[in-house]
Amino acid sequence: MESQVKAIQHLIDEGALFVINHSGGKDSQAMTVIVRTLVPDDQLLVVHAELGDVEWDGCEELIRKTTAGLPLIVCKSVTDFWTMVDRRRMFPSPSNRQCTSDLKRGPIEREVRRYLKANPQFNGLIVNCMGLRAEESSSRAKLETLKVSARNSKAGRNWYEWLPIHDMSETTVFATIAQAGQEAHWVYAAGMRRKSCAFCIMACDSDLKRAAELRPKLYARYVAKERELGFTLSMSRRSLPEITGIAA
Repeated sequence: MESQVKAIQHLIDEGALFVINHSGGKDSQAMTVIVRTLVPDDQLLVVHAELGDVEWDGCEELIRKTTAGLPLIVCKSVTDFWTMVDRRRMFPSPSNRQCTSDLKRGPIEREVRRYLKANPQFNGLIVNCMGLRAEESSSRAKLETLKVSARNSKAGRNWYEWLPIHDMSETTVFATIAQAGQEAHWVYAAGMRRKSCAFCIMACDSDLKRAAELRPKLYARYVAKERELGFTLSMSRRSLPEITGIAA
């Protein structure tokens, strides 16, 4: 841990650009609070991947409100979730998460490269900050908290991946947001445990049911798509009506 602190401080001293990946969720929000206590504002960039109708309302508004003073890029994929599903004839899965790679990671990395090219003062040095936490899953618990991205590093560009709140508990996440005088996205108070897409392939049954209650029109579209494809959103292979008990 001490070596990582020194490594981050070295990257700050070297003038690296620290990119905050912000979904509008609690982990992104708490991460932003933590990173701003460590990194000067003039070395920070906030990037949000806008996901269209599958995203919860109010994401961009919350990000703008809680990151005031920082540059913000809102990016969007050339395709959308529904086109991606229709092309594959199935929903994304944990082993093939095109929703992450195509709709989030790809557009964000594209915009970061453009920003870096337009801002030579950062000398091609990037620290990409993500709010992944060990508590969320066994696979995330095994992630390195600071590493070089071989895929994104090339001549003239050194790209690091950093997980600033990897060891933080959910309780501490909400406490960090509150201590900063901020409020988390409204979906948590509305009963959602996680805030990702409204209907996420990784969501628990209770979140899918609550999302169906909060977004009935979108829910009906997912149910219709399940029937059309003969393929379920949930990896449990249960249909959404079976999981939620809500007809559409």
